[in-house]
Amino acid sequence: MRGYGDRDRDRDRGRDRGSPRFGSSRGGPLPGKKFGNPGDRLRKKKWDLDELPKFEKNFYSEHPEVQRMSQYEIEEFRRKKEITVRGSGCPKPVTNFNQAHFPQYVMDVLMQQNFKEPTAIQAQGFPLALSGRDMVGIAQTGSGKTLSYLLPAIVHINHQPYLERGDGPICLVLAPTRELAQQVQQVAYDYGKSSRIKSTCVYGGAPKGPQIRDLERGVEICIATPGRLIDFLEAGKTNLRRCTYLVLDEADRMLDMGFEPQIRKIVDQIRPDRQTLMWSATWPKEVRQLAEDFLKDYVQINVGALELSANHNILQIVDVCMESEKDHKLLQLMEEIMAEKENKTIIFVETKKRCDDLTRRMRRDGWPAMCIHGDKSQPERDWVLSEFRSGKAPILIATDVASRGLGMLCAHAQTIFLHHKPHSHIALGSLQPDLGMTNRNLNTATSTENLEQSPQTKLSPPSRTLAAWATRVGERGVLLGFQIRSRGWGRRSVERAKRGVWRRVESPQPCHHISNAPHQL
Repeated sequence: MRGYGDRDRDRDRGRDRGSPRFGSSRGGPLPGKKFGNPGDRLRKKKWDLDELPKFEKNFYSEHPEVQRMSQYEIEEFRRKKEITVRGSGCPKPVTNFNQAHFPQYVMDVLMQQNFKEPTAIQAQGFPLALSGRDMVGIAQTGSGKTLSYLLPAIVHINHQPYLERGDGPICLVLAPTRELAQQVQQVAYDYGKSSRIKSTCVYGGAPKGPQIRDLERGVEICIATPGRLIDFLEAGKTNLRRCTYLVLDEADRMLDMGFEPQIRKIVDQIRPDRQTLMWSATWPKEVRQLAEDFLKDYVQINVGALELSANHNILQIVDVCMESEKDHKLLQLMEEIMAEKENKTIIFVETKKRCDDLTRRMRRDGWPAMCIHGDKSQPERDWVLSEFRSGKAPILIATDVASRGLGMLCAHAQTIFLHHKPHSHIALGSLQPDLGMTNRNLNTATSTENLEQSPQTKLSPPSRTLAAWATRVGERGVLLGFQIRSRGWGRRSVERAKRGVWRRVESPQPCHHISNAPHQL
């Protein structure tokens, strides 16, 4: 069986290879090949809005309780929820699900899930999305953004004509990784089945046949990674003629992974009067430019700070070691960490070879470790993740590429190691949304970062961010740990921290900042 090291992996990473592999033209056209790069066969459509069938996208009616809210009450509610709104004509927020006027079949599922009230992003996002407005939502992972766009999508779909043979999806959700796409598809299935809304998940590294059959039968919601969707659009297996509701989930991460050309090719296939919702954990200039290009008269909702943010109850721990000491120190820490009950650990490494080597060494020493990286087949990846979730293999070793889709697993992990130096502040910051997943269940999370630092390098005052410091590293390694305060590593770990075995850092700031750090290493 072909692993996830074939062309699907390259395309799902958004990379263009400089030279062809195994006779493929994906990295550039070979002699005699007319098309080579992803999306080359797709041509930008010339839309005539007068000829397009009309569709409705405003389904929001303000609840009487919301109508009675004064401007002071609105501002006070937004202040308490840390909601910032930019743009004109933004509807008032809702304080409970009934005020959003969702259909009964949606309310029934919400009640079954025991949701008592909307999260901050949902409180402001529901009325905005139901109004048919374009919007940008910026909030940390675990804030409830998936429901913020899926529930209005279900309402939107149920107000459109039924699909006919050959029609593509009405709602398209673009996601950066297969794991996120699968997670969103499960939520879409749970909330859509009561109104017979069909959904499918389209991603690389899995057989195309079942995905093509789903698309040919007709689905109202398609959750896709850009690479595989480009494949199907080029091959004529689906189309976006009926798409009137577009979602870009984790837009910042998709841009970091190099998906921008594919995203633009896909959006060119969708009618320009669509409703577009963009979701991101950060607001860099690249994401801002994408919003300006794709959205019209949009409203921006921000929950919390614009910079990277995650769980504020995280304990940060830093340990300095030589590169040659990493493995020995790691195994020492594993003895201590795994002595606690139900403690799951994720170790991120830089290369596939390092991933396999470390897994073999740990298994040889009796540790229940399994690994996951880009060359693993999809069934093997799914099996390893299942074993980790169930606790049968409580130690998961993964590469950076695999780590991009493991955010939801951080809700299950108590300890996270980064066993190498990040190449940039972007690489370091990419862990932020994953750590944010621990917000959902308040599980303990510890992240250990192996940075490399030259003996001459010193930490500047406590306010210096680790992200900036990481760009100056050399030959030494640093272990950085994150942990939810509600549980802790236990007494021995805290004592080690106090003795200086761990350079302990406790900070209410976002976890990519160092606070109270030693001034000299």
